Amino acid sequence: MQFEDFSAYITFDRNQWSKLAASTELPLTEADINRLKTMGDRIGVREADAIYRPLAALMQMYARNIGRLFIESKQFLGFDEVRVPWIVGIGGSVSVGKSTAARLLRELLSRWPDTSRVALITTDGFLYPNEVLEERGLMQRKGFPESYDRRALLEFLAAVKSGKRNLQVPVYDHVTYNIVPGKFITVDQPDILIVEGLNVLQPSRSIDGDEFSAVSDFFDFSIYLDAPEEALEQWYIDRFLTLRSTAFSNENSYFRAYAALNDDEAVATARRIWETINLPNLRHNIAPTRSRATVILTKSSDHTVEKVEVRKL
Repeated sequence: MQFEDFSAYITFDRNQWSKLAASTELPLTEADINRLKTMGDRIGVREADAIYRPLAALMQMYARNIGRLFIESKQFLGFDEVRVPWIVGIGGSVSVGKSTAARLLRELLSRWPDTSRVALITTDGFLYPNEVLEERGLMQRKGFPESYDRRALLEFLAAVKSGKRNLQVPVYDHVTYNIVPGKFITVDQPDILIVEGLNVLQPSRSIDGDEFSAVSDFFDFSIYLDAPEEALEQWYIDRFLTLRSTAFSNENSYFRAYAALNDDEAVATARRIWETINLPNLRHNIAPTRSRATVILTKSSDHTVEKVEVRKL
């Protein structure tokens, strides 16, 4: 364990962090991992065991103690309220592996008796529909902060933290590249709510002249997935090439025209999208939020987590 002067974090290398796994069980199999991981993620039981098992145990510790604090404060203050969900935010760049991390943690946390009900949403559901983005000239800035209905996302999180039930979250379809009209995910007072998205750790911003809370103000715990820019770019290109022969070939795909690209054309197209959209968003909006996280997972070019930083209490 390395304590750095003037750092808000305790830093563990991979070996130090993985040793923490000895104190807890891993109720996941290789089949579970294959079912949960998203396209392009090279993760197996060994990685889940070394990184996500200790992380889930740490999160469980935080959630359990927040529960104790709730009971004690309820007794002391004499209020009669239902405990509200413990909210976890997971942020990071396109292609860094946020979706897989979120799904793994949902599975691991749900195996603990104190947090058996774990819900997961992505902020993609709060993107403006393509029609709105086109009207506002934002289609080439999809994924940037201004492409989200931030007011709706904040209202949803406020409702979750108010203890409201049966809340609905719009569904985003990555094939049609748009919000699905009339389709929703229902969030009904889970023990833990995981919120995964590119810009979830951004500080507060003004909306229509009004100052609003930051999305992260509603988080009880947050995780930032980090990796070198060169690795992220390569992972994005690799994923694009895979999608070219899978999802892009779907007749309903927004990107169906890309299915006909040859290898060189596909790589050039993916690199152009990365350099003009994803990289600027990463540098200007996503990476600056890294230091706001409770835990930072830093990946190496082979997709494995090489460093874990935990914010000091």
